[in-house]
Amino acid sequence: MNPPKSATAKKVDIQAASAPRGESEELISGSEAISHAVKLADVDVITAYPIRPYDTVMQYVSQMIADGEFDCEYIVAESEHSQFEIVKHASAVGARVFCGSSGVGWLYAFEALAVTAGLRLPMVAMVGNRALDDPGAFGVEHNDALSVRDLGWMLAWVATAQEALDTALIAYRVAEDSRVFLPCAISCDGAFLTHSQSIVKVPSQQMVDNFLPPYDRGDKQLHPDNPITIAPQANEDWVMEIRRQSDMAARRAREVIIEAYDDFNGQFGRGGEPFIERYMMEDAEVALVGMGTLAMPVKVAVRKMREEGKKVGFVRVRWFRPFPSIELQEALSGVHAVGVIDRDYGFGSSFHSGVLANELRSALYPLATRPKVVSFIAGLGGREVSTDNVIDITNSVFAAANGGDIDDQDTYWIGVRE
Repeated sequence: MNPPKSATAKKVDIQAASAPRGESEELISGSEAISHAVKLADVDVITAYPIRPYDTVMQYVSQMIADGEFDCEYIVAESEHSQFEIVKHASAVGARVFCGSSGVGWLYAFEALAVTAGLRLPMVAMVGNRALDDPGAFGVEHNDALSVRDLGWMLAWVATAQEALDTALIAYRVAEDSRVFLPCAISCDGAFLTHSQSIVKVPSQQMVDNFLPPYDRGDKQLHPDNPITIAPQANEDWVMEIRRQSDMAARRAREVIIEAYDDFNGQFGRGGEPFIERYMMEDAEVALVGMGTLAMPVKVAVRKMREEGKKVGFVRVRWFRPFPSIELQEALSGVHAVGVIDRDYGFGSSFHSGVLANELRSALYPLATRPKVVSFIAGLGGREVSTDNVIDITNSVFAAANGGDIDDQDTYWIGVRE
């Protein structure tokens, strides 16, 4: 397989003066956008083990190294498990690290993933979302990344290549903050984002250096001159205290994320809301909620229905951990019904819903007046979610809002063959 062309070779021909604040514009995929972020963050140690669709990130990184554009320790591991173990230990000694995987590869590293969060190591990883086996499939589902949702990992879903680059830089800023020291996974929908190209604004090194400080573990760095214990086998009488410390870090992450987005918006002139994206929600009577590249067909459908006079809006969840309960309560408190479109599943869960739907139900429960929540599962295995699918879903949500024959204690699978 031939390596991808250098990012430099594909740079769009624009006048330097037209690029704001020293940014350049490049036609790149979501995977390549992540590789740009890794280079700009000046990552020290990267490990690689190929599994589609995440593996293209490592191809672009290795090409940058071969072209002399990027200097880092690049280690090809013999498995996904070893891959994450290597960067876990590198992070403990003070190296900024990057890793990633997809589908069952992410799960093969599960022991290392759990320990990374427990050790409070700020690893940043990319998950090229892919369906879990069996059956084997390369198409997108979100259950791979969601598997670590309750272990201490922060989780973000991005919808565009631009957002992938920007969120990766923000993730390092947040994860490495001494108030947090928790790992972060950036989820990029397989194929729809990892392999699709778009114009991306790539910031200059100076811009990133002004935004992202060096990684500093302080007195928690593993070093011969600083004798500390890493990965202790704790007496059972101390586990509760250790878990509570991680819980407090996860709580503090919320304010650190807000600070990072405020700073990013100020320095780069983009970034948007930290936790959610609102689309045509100002006067919406019903709303759709989803994550990742689902945003494209949903926004097209929303615009089409708005032209027909239907007051529907869309809320995209950008950060799943920490979960944006406050923002979702505020965004959805004025609508009559909500349709949650999950690209995942929660077999045997409440209402047999997807993971996002049940999280949203929990977040909305404290509201004095709650909208009805109708859950839908669509696009599993990489199947396309069409605008017609979204319109059908919205019609069902309107029916629920108007007291129609729609059961909000059931889950509807969209586009399933009879």
